[in-house]
Amino acid sequence: MALEDDEVPLNAIRVFVAIAREGSVTRAASALGATQSSVSRYLAVLQEYLGTGLIERRGRRSELTEFGRLFANTVAEPLDTVCFTAKRMRRRTRPERNRLVVRTSLSTFAYSFLIPNLQAFSAEMGGVIVDVISSLSPPTSSDDFDILITRDLSLIEPADDWEIYNEQLVCVGSPNHVNGKSLSVIRSLPILNITSRPDILPTWLRAMNLNSNDIKSGARYDHNYLALPAVMTGKCLLVAPEIIVGDLVRGGVLHVIPGSRTPSGMQYRAYAVDRSDSPEIARAFCRWLVRLCKKAALPEAA
Repeated sequence: MALEDDEVPLNAIRVFVAIAREGSVTRAASALGATQSSVSRYLAVLQEYLGTGLIERRGRRSELTEFGRLFANTVAEPLDTVCFTAKRMRRRTRPERNRLVVRTSLSTFAYSFLIPNLQAFSAEMGGVIVDVISSLSPPTSSDDFDILITRDLSLIEPADDWEIYNEQLVCVGSPNHVNGKSLSVIRSLPILNITSRPDILPTWLRAMNLNSNDIKSGARYDHNYLALPAVMTGKCLLVAPEIIVGDLVRGGVLHVIPGSRTPSGMQYRAYAVDRSDSPEIARAFCRWLVRLCKKAALPEAA
């Protein structure tokens, strides 16, 4: 740990901030994954550099000196900023560079719309592999992903972003039960409830100038992707984002009730984070996704 006279001992400062936060050399060593002796050596280096003591013994306890408290309070926040910035701008080297990690909080969107179309993007980009992970937790700078697709999460690190879809809601049912029927069918067929999107049904009812007394309440499902098999095979209805039922409607598996389309006010966005190992491919993915979502709209039900 020999230092030139004017060389600032940055590692020793980092260790000292840990000592100040943890309250002892022993706990700081545990938090840093280091030995107590190495932490003590870093402390000695910093005290020598500053020319004054930072810790003093009080019986069996050690406490920061007045200078030690002042120094810790002064350097702790800038040190946190440096560490945070370094983490969020780090380029993670993966074994395969021709690969993207897409993180999304929209599990049904990923299941019913995104994943079925990924092969087209891969072919367009020469065989890029796209991993998809789903999480409702707010992302952090230490999470390993290139792209975030979300409706309601915020990103706190540098990223380019795209508006990919303004959510439209539609009411759908099995053709056997709703073909040729008008919106009045909602008074005779139960509408499924989705607990992960409690906003959808009230928003749709207001847009249709209806209230909860005008409909029959059906079974509850955690997510739309769990409810889709129920509405495809059962005598019930589902109010869902148009983009996740579009392929089923085009395939004739579901039918949109005429006059049931309305905006939800929700917007889907895609973020390509600056620290991606493949920033150009990540941006190309987001641009491709914008084009894909534009093509997803269904013709207005007659």
